[in-house]
Amino acid sequence: MVPVGSGTLTYVKSITFDCADALVVARFWAAALGGELDSGATSGKAYVEAPGWGGPNLWFQRVPEPAVAKNRMHFDLRAPGGDVPAEVARLSALGATVVTPGDLTVMADPEGNVFCVEA
Repeated sequence: MVPVGSGTLTYVKSITFDCADALVVARFWAAALGGELDSGATSGKAYVEAPGWGGPNLWFQRVPEPAVAKNRMHFDLRAPGGDVPAEVARLSALGATVVTPGDLTVMADPEGNVFCVEA
């Protein structure tokens, strides 16, 4: 790949989720990704530090309005060892639901934010 532009590049510091209960969604993603839930997390705001892989941190904030459409960005998660059924079962036990099963399984977190699990 050829870098575009010159000088210092911007990087993704965090990804923010709007939600009805920040603590519920943050607990799910902390457990799903192996991140650390901030000790000061509340239902109004919560922060999950990225696990050792160095990805962006996750920020969750309560907003008054409900989600009215499918999210336009989502995570694609790689199942450890390529075992999609086992990862889907683990994430389901954490509170996710299966939207569309398959080799690439579409799931939703506790507030309906979709994401994919693949080998």
